[in-house]
Amino acid sequence: MQVKTKRTCSWLLVGLVAAGIGCGSDPGSPPGQTGGNRSGGASGSGGKNGSGGANGSGGATGGQNSGGNAGTGAGGTGGSTSTTRPGGATGTVGGANSSGGQGAGGVPATGGQGLGGKDAGGTTSAGGAATGGSSTGGKTTGGSTGNSGGVTGGASSVGGSTAGGATGTGGGATGGATGTGGGTGGGTGGGTGGSSSAYHPCPTDGTACKIMPFGDSITDGFNSDTPGGYRVELFRLAHSAGKNITFVGSLSNGPSTVDGAPFPHNHEGHSGWTIDPEGSRSGISTLVSTVMPKYTPAIVLLMIGTNDCIDNYDLANAPTRLGSLISTIYDQLPNVLIVVAQPIPSRGDASKGDDTGLSARIKSYNDAIPAVVKTWADKGKHILIVDMYTPFNPNKTSLLEDQYHPNLAGYVLLGTQWYSVLQPLL
Repeated sequence: MQVKTKRTCSWLLVGLVAAGIGCGSDPGSPPGQTGGNRSGGASGSGGKNGSGGANGSGGATGGQNSGGNAGTGAGGTGGSTSTTRPGGATGTVGGANSSGGQGAGGVPATGGQGLGGKDAGGTTSAGGAATGGSSTGGKTTGGSTGNSGGVTGGASSVGGSTAGGATGTGGGATGGATGTGGGTGGGTGGGTGGSSSAYHPCPTDGTACKIMPFGDSITDGFNSDTPGGYRVELFRLAHSAGKNITFVGSLSNGPSTVDGAPFPHNHEGHSGWTIDPEGSRSGISTLVSTVMPKYTPAIVLLMIGTNDCIDNYDLANAPTRLGSLISTIYDQLPNVLIVVAQPIPSRGDASKGDDTGLSARIKSYNDAIPAVVKTWADKGKHILIVDMYTPFNPNKTSLLEDQYHPNLAGYVLLGTQWYSVLQPLL
């Protein structure tokens, strides 16, 4: 699958997300392609790379239905390494207000090989597994908030819900994890790790906080009916809360405006790319030394690895490759905040010719991500983890447009998950 895959500091920042986990990759553009999306036409069986989603206008304008549970969870000393559990129901996804239904563009043909570089319309997976986050948030308007305080090094997250979804925040004690619970609009969130909740990566002079979506076709927003991908909902939530953010990168797509505000089109979501170059695929690790110093993001949203899972490429060492990628980012930007996503599951529908073993490979990769994140948190780096797999898994057939990529409702959920972690830090 081709996933359009989008500082030494004294504080520790690893947040536990009790929301959803996966191993991201996508089947979109041809391997090694560094350009933006093309229209999401279908490829024939076994077809090679199709292009990524076209820049259309629109994007998600609505949030999830009310009732999303907020995830809360406590972690153990040093940033929580407990097992992630779903942070409660995510509410009826698909409650997103969108203008227009899903198109069929970008759906890979039966027999297609995966994200990016193989099937038409490469897929991306999004992810981010939270370690330590389980618990329930409030369901109804003004609902109860679950919380758990963390002692030294412990994670704490609070997920109080309001109508339309909870936005949780969390603070840890000394070296404690900053967890963000309950996503707005029904998502769930959280974090693991060890960074102080006092750290805010964004400028204080009123200028926009630069965020780089960094990954594969899922970061790009692969399909023609979902231009901008999760970035649309993330921007909408931030803008409606008065947060001044912008997206940076060498690629561009998405609607012209979101809720009346100009939408920042830039990103680094490369359809079909893997962590490192492998076979006919390009690796996003090759971009770090160029794009990081050029665009100097304050925050990097990293979702990558789905295409590695699609190819079943040396998965035992995929976490090591991820750790090396993170290392190179910190080499360029020592104080950047990196939010690592555990990618979404695949559809796994045998009747449609899907790879039914892919979700299990993604889950295996996702399960190794918390340890990678903790390694960097223990070194004092600003790093968080967000679970994209768990919130998708119960209702993935209603959230995926094809074997690998989210539909509009799925991208709204992804945007909600990202925001649940970022909201207290912007």
